[in-house]
Amino acid sequence: MEQHHIRLTASEIGGLWTNYVTDSMFICIFQYFLQHVEDREIQQILEHALDLAEQHIQVITKIFHEEGHAIPLGFTEGDVHVSAPRLFSDEFFLFFTKQMAKGALVTYGGILALTFRKDIREHFMSCLSSTMELFNEATDLLMSKGLEVKSPYIPYIEQVDMVEKQHFLAGWFGDQRPLTAMEITNLYTNIQTNHLGRTLVTAFGQVAQHEDVRSYMRRGKELASKHLEVLGKFLAESDLPIPMTWDASVLPESKAPFSDKIMMFMISLMSASGIGNYGFAISASPRRDIASTYSRLFAETALFAEDGANIEIKHAWMEKPPQAANRAALMK
Repeated sequence: MEQHHIRLTASEIGGLWTNYVTDSMFICIFQYFLQHVEDREIQQILEHALDLAEQHIQVITKIFHEEGHAIPLGFTEGDVHVSAPRLFSDEFFLFFTKQMAKGALVTYGGILALTFRKDIREHFMSCLSSTMELFNEATDLLMSKGLEVKSPYIPYIEQVDMVEKQHFLAGWFGDQRPLTAMEITNLYTNIQTNHLGRTLVTAFGQVAQHEDVRSYMRRGKELASKHLEVLGKFLAESDLPIPMTWDASVLPESKAPFSDKIMMFMISLMSASGIGNYGFAISASPRRDIASTYSRLFAETALFAEDGANIEIKHAWMEKPPQAANRAALMK
C-alpha cells in the first residue's frame, strides 16, 4: 500500500528551524572553547557537546532538503574566531555547558509535545536523551571537582499538615511565612540564570565591535545585577545561602572571539530563558510579594529583549523565522 507523504506542521517546522539556528551558534561557541580548554575532563564534555550540535544540524539539513524547505543561514565559521585570546576560564566552559544543556532539555521537551510525524518525534526524542546524557556528565564533573552550586537544604517534612490561614498567601506586610521548596527552587534557578547572563554580557561588553552593542551589554550587566540583588534578598531573609557568582571567570581581553551578531543572539536566548523562568516562577509562588516581584522583573526583561531585537534588526542580524502565508497580501 502506498504511503501518503505527511507534510510538516508549523510546530515541527518551527522546532526544527529553531534547533538548527541555535545549534549552529553552539557549534561556533564550542569550537572556540575547545581551542582554549586545558582541563582534559572538561575538554571531553565540550567535545561531546559539539558532536551533538553537529549531529542535529546534519539531521535537520536532511529533513529540510527532502521537504524542499530552505536551510536556515544560522551562524557560520565567519561568526567565530577560534584563534582569539581566551576570554573565559575552563570552569566557566563547564558551567556554561551544563546551563545550556539544562535549557535545551526544557526546549526539546516542549517541542516534542507538539510533534506528530514519526521521524520528527524520533529526532527530538534523540535530542532529549543525548542532552540528558550531556547534562549528567557535566553535573558529575562539576560535583567531582567541587564546583557545583547546589540549591539550599531545608528540613524534611515529618508529618503532613494543611494550610489553615490565608496568611500563607501574604507577603507585603507583617510577618512573612518561610519560603516553600518550589519558591526556593525558582529563586535559585533565576539567580543562576542571571549570574550566567551577567558573566556573558560582561565578557561581550569588553569585546563587541559596535558601540550600540557594547552599550546594550553594559545595560544588561546593570539589569542582571539588579535582579540578582532583588532575588537574593528573598533567600537572605530566610537565612538561606545565595548561589555564587562566575564574574571572575571573565578574563581581561578585548579581542572578540565571536561576531556581534552571535553575541546578540546569545543574549536574546538568555533573555528568552529568563522570561520563561520568571513566568513559571509566578505560577509557582503563592506568596504575593514574590509573585509581584517576578511580574516586575518579567516586564523589565521583556523590554530589554525587545531593545536587543531592535539592534539585531537595525544591523540585519535577525533571520526571519518560518511564518504563515500572508493571505491579505496574496488577495490584493
